[in-house]
Amino acid sequence: MNDNLRHALANARLQPADVAARLAVDPKTVHRWLKGRIPYPRHRWAIADLLHVDEADLWPEATQYHRAISDEVQAVYPHRWAVPQNTWRRHFESATREIGILTYSGLFLAEDTGIIRLLATQAQAGINVRILLGDPDAQEVATRGIDEAIGAPVMSARVRNALTLFRAVLGSDKAEIRLHGTVLYNSIYRADDNVLINTHAYGTPAAQAPVIHLRATEQQAAAATYLASFERVWATATSYTDAV
Repeated sequence: MNDNLRHALANARLQPADVAARLAVDPKTVHRWLKGRIPYPRHRWAIADLLHVDEADLWPEATQYHRAISDEVQAVYPHRWAVPQNTWRRHFESATREIGILTYSGLFLAEDTGIIRLLATQAQAGINVRILLGDPDAQEVATRGIDEAIGAPVMSARVRNALTLFRAVLGSDKAEIRLHGTVLYNSIYRADDNVLINTHAYGTPAAQAPVIHLRATEQQAAAATYLASFERVWATATSYTDAV
């Protein structure tokens, strides 16, 4: 029996039929999970997101890759889409000083109204929120669209859509958006000393590429390298308010 899952369902006031409907699976499948069968990873992530808990709380024996490999490497996700949405929210919620986003479009975040509201709230609370998006007219953005096989016009349109949505974060002197024309080897999502690194792979959309969760523990460690990279891009980027 999976008592952890049973208790989580009770706390969320959900029945097995509710989970089956949300995940588009047979109710008998959910009952098998409650009896102890371990779901496929995509179902584990979806259930954890639905119940607003960590996957490890429900299936600790099946989530070794979430366990800290070292003091710095906290987790490795095989794909960005495999990172539960609740993890992104907790990540940005945990910040008390600094939130930094460096990507080309970040549309998956921009389209999440809850994330946008959270970023705006954090900025209003006095936390620095710095967002770096690709300049939609930059050659680097066009090249990334070609590399991902979606085409330069589509990539540029994604950035423009994201810019429109991220504008809702502005309104506080603690929030700023800048545009960059940098070749990105990874996207960076910072919350104080915690950094989610979405690696880029040629010919692979960012959503399909791995994400590494690092915690900065010392100045010469890997996380510090990515944080320094963020600062270098920020220093050379153009203010979005100046560009519009």
